[in-house]
Amino acid sequence: MPYLFTLLAKTTPRLHSSQIAGIAAWPFRLRRPFPHTSFPLRVVELWGRIVYMATISPKDTPGMTSIDLIIFDCDGVLVDSEIIASEVEAGLLTEAGYPISTEEMAERFAGMTWHNTLLAIEKESDIPLSATLITRNEAILDKRLASDVEIVDGVKPMLAQLKLPHCICSNSTSARLAMMLAKVGIKDHFGKHIYSARDLGEDRVKPKPDIFLHGAKQFGVDPSRVLVIEDSVHGIHGAIAAGMRVVGFTGASHSYPSHADKLTEAGAETVISRMSALPGVIAALSEWSEALTA
Repeated sequence: MPYLFTLLAKTTPRLHSSQIAGIAAWPFRLRRPFPHTSFPLRVVELWGRIVYMATISPKDTPGMTSIDLIIFDCDGVLVDSEIIASEVEAGLLTEAGYPISTEEMAERFAGMTWHNTLLAIEKESDIPLSATLITRNEAILDKRLASDVEIVDGVKPMLAQLKLPHCICSNSTSARLAMMLAKVGIKDHFGKHIYSARDLGEDRVKPKPDIFLHGAKQFGVDPSRVLVIEDSVHGIHGAIAAGMRVVGFTGASHSYPSHADKLTEAGAETVISRMSALPGVIAALSEWSEALTA
């Protein structure tokens, strides 16, 4: 993975990794420590800051390519719906004899379909859950979303700045996606490029990679040249399985203290908490990839 960072140190043409302490990595989170070796560094200006880029050869970063397509998850990335789903689902499960808080619901099951969530809970607890929970949840949740769902802060300005082709790949149904995106005012922006894993089949939802591969295919883009924006571990696993790069997002209302760490551990190259940071992150990752292959 690329190492991009700002240093709180005096300008120098070469630094040993032992000197790289107390660095400010905003808006990047580093996935792992620097190796205990020296890196030749070059100075560039990014977002008005002086930034050092470690010079690493392409053989050190296999599979690193430029970005030709951005794929967004929807729930918890573009629309602030995961917190609503967690509230509804936690209430239904508690009522059915499986006490769980909204916070735990979001942390453990965000990004999963309700059907797969019920299967996981039944397997874990040996509590038989009624099939009516599926239809009850759909009805209650659709009503709540239609009245309460809001856009994630900063999404509209971010989309206005985005130059690369982009689409949505989600586990939500097409009908729910259309309703939520229309309510928050961005459905027309994406047009026909809104894809539901449910349309591929109930057994092809995230964390399987199918919907991501489907999205890339619609644009004729190789998976290695796709960047996915995801808020869930399950979604990141699906994107990684598809051979795509991932940026994690923790800026919606369902986020929790260890959220960023879990997304990083799942495979996100970096994690952001504000949508306003995304265009700059995309530009930085693209520039880094181009530099490696130059």
